[in-house]
Amino acid sequence: MANILIVDDDAAVQITIRLLLERAGHHVTVAGDGRKGLALFEASRFDLLFLDIFMPGMDGLETMRRIRALQPAIPIIVISGRSITPDAYAEPDFLKMATKLGAVASLQKPFRPDALLAAVDGCLTSAQSSSVPQPDAGSGG
Repeated sequence: MANILIVDDDAAVQITIRLLLERAGHHVTVAGDGRKGLALFEASRFDLLFLDIFMPGMDGLETMRRIRALQPAIPIIVISGRSITPDAYAEPDFLKMATKLGAVASLQKPFRPDALLAAVDGCLTSAQSSSVPQPDAGSGG
């Protein structure tokens, strides 16, 4: 299965995601902030990244920017506990903003286990299909 990095400053969220992913057969590494996550990312190879947007120190958007510079194709799922308010002027939609900046998917905390696993499966499937070499349509003999 996949090697997945979780970067989130909330220990309860780390444990929840880790348990769900490990039960699904994935190998999981956890970091409590963006700097630690970036260091782990540079030291190992990961297939997928969970990234909290709001963390002390280096936030998720900056972490994502730096990771994209190192490995542009890695699938990133952003997560956030900030509420999506009905008042559009109260606060920007950071999850939507993150997907425009390069995240493949987003999850609002608290999330359902099936939603998390579906997002993981979707990201890994699309990453595998995009890395498979396509037959050259021009070589027909």
